[in-house]
Amino acid sequence: MASGVQVADEVCRIFYDMKVRKCSTPEEIKKRKKAVIFCLSADKKCIIVEEGKEILVGDVGVTITDPFKHFVGMLPEKDCRYALYDASFETKESRKEELMFFLWAPELAPLKSKMIYASSKDAIKKKFQVQALSGSSCVHLMLGHPPEVCTRQLTDVLTWFLSFNTSTV
Repeated sequence: MASGVQVADEVCRIFYDMKVRKCSTPEEIKKRKKAVIFCLSADKKCIIVEEGKEILVGDVGVTITDPFKHFVGMLPEKDCRYALYDASFETKESRKEELMFFLWAPELAPLKSKMIYASSKDAIKKKFQVQALSGSSCVHLMLGHPPEVCTRQLTDVLTWFLSFNTSTV
């Protein structure tokens, strides 16, 4: 189901910047986004970056101890959102990073909001896939539970994903 919602160019730029890892100076790496949240514009016609809802790589370990828990805590309890999260985790073989796309749809969100966000999800996913590089991946998840449940879900999904995608970095 298509909603006719557009995706702001800034949203696509942020996705590309998070997906493509360029050789960077330590200062540039600190400014890279670890997580960012997107919302619908006030007129519900465009997916935009939600002001002030981001985590920078440089914040992790300095002002933020658990980035995923902090990220989930930034999501509203009573409305939907889209988000990108750059997950870092260890496997038996190596350290991995995976860019994850989330549709946040908590139980307390109004039905109309859930319907608009669900029907607009394809617009943002299509934009992201057009910009994704061949051979790379982006994990898509729908979350709507408290942070402790989300953390378990994320761990389970990453474990499952890695079992099918052992060559992904």
